[in-house]
Amino acid sequence: MTLIQTDICVIGAGSGGLSVAAGAVQMGARVVLIEGGEMGGDCLNSGCVPSKALIAAAKAAEAQRHGFRGVAGQEPTVDFATVKDHVAAVIAEIAPVDSQERFEGLGCTVIRATARFTSPNEVQAGDHVIRARRFVIATGSRAMVPPIAGIDSVPYLTNETIFALRDRPEHLLILGGGPIGVEMAQAHRRLGCKVTLLEAARVLGREDPDAAAVVIDRLKAEGIALVEGQAVVRLSGTDGAVEAVLADGTQVQGSHLLVAVGRKVHLDGLGLEAGGIAHTAKGITVTPSLRSTTNRRVYAVGDVAGGLQFTHVAGWHAGIVVRQTVLGLPAKADPRAIPRVTFTDPELAHVGLTEAEARQAHGDRLTVVRADLSHNDRAITEAKATGFAKIMVVKGRPVGATLVGPHAGELIGLWALAISARMKLSAIAGMVAPYPTLGEVSKRAASAYFTPKLFGNPLLRRVVRLVQSWVP
Repeated sequence: MTLIQTDICVIGAGSGGLSVAAGAVQMGARVVLIEGGEMGGDCLNSGCVPSKALIAAAKAAEAQRHGFRGVAGQEPTVDFATVKDHVAAVIAEIAPVDSQERFEGLGCTVIRATARFTSPNEVQAGDHVIRARRFVIATGSRAMVPPIAGIDSVPYLTNETIFALRDRPEHLLILGGGPIGVEMAQAHRRLGCKVTLLEAARVLGREDPDAAAVVIDRLKAEGIALVEGQAVVRLSGTDGAVEAVLADGTQVQGSHLLVAVGRKVHLDGLGLEAGGIAHTAKGITVTPSLRSTTNRRVYAVGDVAGGLQFTHVAGWHAGIVVRQTVLGLPAKADPRAIPRVTFTDPELAHVGLTEAEARQAHGDRLTVVRADLSHNDRAITEAKATGFAKIMVVKGRPVGATLVGPHAGELIGLWALAISARMKLSAIAGMVAPYPTLGEVSKRAASAYFTPKLFGNPLLRRVVRLVQSWVP
């Protein structure tokens, strides 16, 4: 065994771990980075990057299928295997940024092996024992496989395997109606697959019901079969012929099954007990500063920190940990302004409190304002005027925002900043937005908050008449 002593040992080379390692080593800390799988983690290899590449191809197919007013559409010829070549090429183009060679070039010691704590201050990885002042666990998560009768004997896909599938599924059954499920449902439908989405509760159940309805209507219009409120109780079948039995006895057949019911944090084999690291099934038990509650040498970032499971959250966590472990500065994670996006068409984006959450938290102090894309000139010119912006406001400041429509994921950034910086709504209402842009919908929504105070106010009208009588 070779003993390595270092300042920071990062376990996991996904988004959060790579961000910690890059930041720390470039500031002068000694860093050991351990990864037992692929560099780049889930996001690069089987999550965000391949899914968005597939969605882009599906969007191109749909645009050709429908054309535009005065531009005849035609059924696209989809080469499914070549689409997957596109997905692989996108991963390959981004991969060097996350590669072992790059991080070794930055000065990290990279060890390609699984890591296991052997004591509170030591980790074993392959033939190496790493003794560090600080450890950062960034092992991420993997697809959760639900305990459904028969699932062990049925061939199924997850996000870790579906992007390698080169033959187009004839009929894809998708188990789970969350963001991953609906994104993959729409993408595969647009690429020529028959798709049935099975959700035990409500499709996009975490999202604002009004916004979710806009997305659901589009999914149905594109020919996706949605089954809500019925749990799958039994699975059976072989390659090319899978059957799901629902709670009411209904039988649904398909050629392939995609399991997309959620994520399970990756803690197996880490030796957390030997490291004196408290944890639950949801992740490492941490303080608001992302530090282990039982081993002060240890921090957790990303999915394994037990909170929101997004790549951008992992990167945000990394900055919080670097400030503490490298610079010795206090820092805490406040998740109030973390945006999320479902990359369907139309997109659904949210930050802060939903309307239901805001009503529960703030009661009568809450004002909800809304602006519809049907009044947005840019959306009208592009024939994409379905959707809206809904803003939750308390005492003149936004506490939540929901957007559904084209490029909602791009537009939500303004509201993430506004909530994080505790900006007044008047700042957004007063900004100059270029015309015509989709971004005007945010200005219009903010302005709607002041409309009752400015128009139709009897007292204000009297003041205006008085002022006008003074104007020479």
